[in-house]
Amino acid sequence: MSMRSRVLVCGVTLVLGVTGAAVLPASGQSGAWTVPRTADGHADLQGVWANNSVTPLERPEALGDRATLTQEELSALQARAGELFSSESGDAAFGDSVFSTVLAEAATFSSRDTATGNYNQFWMVDRDWNARTSLVTDPANGRLPSRTARADAWAASRSEARARHAHGPEDRSLGERCISWGVPRLGAGYNSYTQVFQSATHVVLYMEMGGSRVIPLDAGPHVDARIRQMHGDSRGHFEGDTLVIETTNYSATGAFMDSSDDLHLVERLTRVAEDALEYEVTVTDPKTWHAPWSAMVPLKRSTDPVFEYACHEGNVGMEGIMAGARALEQAEAVAGGQ
Repeated sequence: MSMRSRVLVCGVTLVLGVTGAAVLPASGQSGAWTVPRTADGHADLQGVWANNSVTPLERPEALGDRATLTQEELSALQARAGELFSSESGDAAFGDSVFSTVLAEAATFSSRDTATGNYNQFWMVDRDWNARTSLVTDPANGRLPSRTARADAWAASRSEARARHAHGPEDRSLGERCISWGVPRLGAGYNSYTQVFQSATHVVLYMEMGGSRVIPLDAGPHVDARIRQMHGDSRGHFEGDTLVIETTNYSATGAFMDSSDDLHLVERLTRVAEDALEYEVTVTDPKTWHAPWSAMVPLKRSTDPVFEYACHEGNVGMEGIMAGARALEQAEAVAGGQ
């Protein structure tokens, strides 16, 4: 019998080195289901779709090559999350932190943003659980390819700018400045809804954070390569019942995971049930990652409306950041003169 490493999670032993087929969320459908269609015959993708999946983007190293959890393991993690994040007064757990915290069997959870306070759990939605261990589907190890030296240097320069007292708004992230959170939007659990509109000639993806992407379906060429946009230039077409969107022409100031102006996306949206939409994306950016990678995010239909994301009205947040930086400089100058 071959030896396999094991890790204890919430009282359940996870056997590492075992792979299995991905288990997707149940749609609640019974009987035959037919893809609904628009007047022009294409699959109808319209509606509000929520990304509240708890599955992390990358597979935690502790899980090795395991693509899925057993039902027992999944139930144990979900129960632990219910205990740890049940209080609305606790620190808000964004993104992958819910899964990683319960996997590590942490007794408590504290936000990494403790200097000036943080959102509490009141602002977060309940997360959707399934047995998958990563959103990344390629590479097969569920982890992103290695990053380039350019990407690491860029990230380090931005980190240094955020760590020092902000000399100006440019030292803060595009998200803090209410400009952009990048395309694609893979983050879950906080303002992570997208509303889809369709016509015979265009599809609009209205992102709760980030605004609208208006995508022509004419299969025409992209704009001139000299024209660069923060969210790129998108063109769409249908392959059967799947909407395929190709995006190029990104500017160097994009907000997606330190990506560059060489970023190239291929997104696929497929309606798989009345209340389920699969969103697949393949990311290619040789300036940032040494190989392309792909991920699949399960989206659930929501009856909740999507409202305009106001961020901070009148940019008062940035005014406070700048005023705080100047106050810290003055305090340090006084302390240094003593």
